[in-house]
Amino acid sequence: MPTASIIIPHLNGKQHLDDCLTALRRQTWRDFETLLVDNGSTDGSQAYVREQYPEVTVLELEQNRGFTGACNAGWTAARGDIIILLNNDTEADPHWLAEIVSAFQRHPQVGIVASKIRLFDRRDHLHAAGDYVRIDGIPGNRGVWQQDVGQYEREEMVFSACGGAAAYRRIMLDDIGFLDDDFFFSCEDVDMGWRANLSGWQVLYAPTAVVYHKLKATGGNTLASYYDGRNTLYLIWKNYPTRLVRRHWRTILQAQLHITGEALRHWRGAAARARLRGQLAGLWGAPKMWAKKRRHLQAKRRIDDETLTQRLTPVDEPPQRR
Repeated sequence: MPTASIIIPHLNGKQHLDDCLTALRRQTWRDFETLLVDNGSTDGSQAYVREQYPEVTVLELEQNRGFTGACNAGWTAARGDIIILLNNDTEADPHWLAEIVSAFQRHPQVGIVASKIRLFDRRDHLHAAGDYVRIDGIPGNRGVWQQDVGQYEREEMVFSACGGAAAYRRIMLDDIGFLDDDFFFSCEDVDMGWRANLSGWQVLYAPTAVVYHKLKATGGNTLASYYDGRNTLYLIWKNYPTRLVRRHWRTILQAQLHITGEALRHWRGAAARARLRGQLAGLWGAPKMWAKKRRHLQAKRRIDDETLTQRLTPVDEPPQRR
């Protein structure tokens, strides 16, 4: 069995594969398998990978099952003790995987390891140094758009890991499950962070595990805006403990109304209208998340409200965009 399984969801991104897969060939830690899960590409990606990268296992899905569906298919086939999600539009530093393995070995209480993700075309700027969730339920990437001048060089606990390069301990996944397919695209990684924290696991940011990301290269702004709007509400309905909702409901509501107001002010933009549609879909989906999933999740909690509150970020500054 390999130490790690790297799952790469893919759809018509053949132009990114050389950067991504060649970087994996250069990894100093060699005990891993790579699974490229194809969502029905029409650009010849499947044959190209089989010919040029025979070490990669290609899993072809009959239809586009989204980010979560592709990753879940990869999880079903994966054999490693560490399960890693990696975007197809990334380039991993040669020591990236070795640093992830080392982090898990040194911290048995850690269920998730977050990479330091820098921008592909501006390599001194950050995309994510782990993820946070604010008290008002709004998630974000730590350090996004900032120049990397050493402000995130400390190994530390964070709330969740950006799914563009996130690593999970298998025994944790056996406990809490893998990606929730209802999220489809966006915030599914934060949902994993919520479930890990609620179940008593910790999430570690490893600054030496570096990945470069072609941000939004394979996802449209309108699509992302819709799912961001919907899934931010899904996170609250499903994960936010009831007593904390009662304590912070005004702050949570204020944050959602602020999002609505900003979208209305930019109504002529397609992304703004998509965000509003997403919020409406999130409201419509509340019964499904609250009644069918929340009860089961909250019943398995192993962390008290105060400890969880300490892991959430105070609302003292505007959220940083994911």
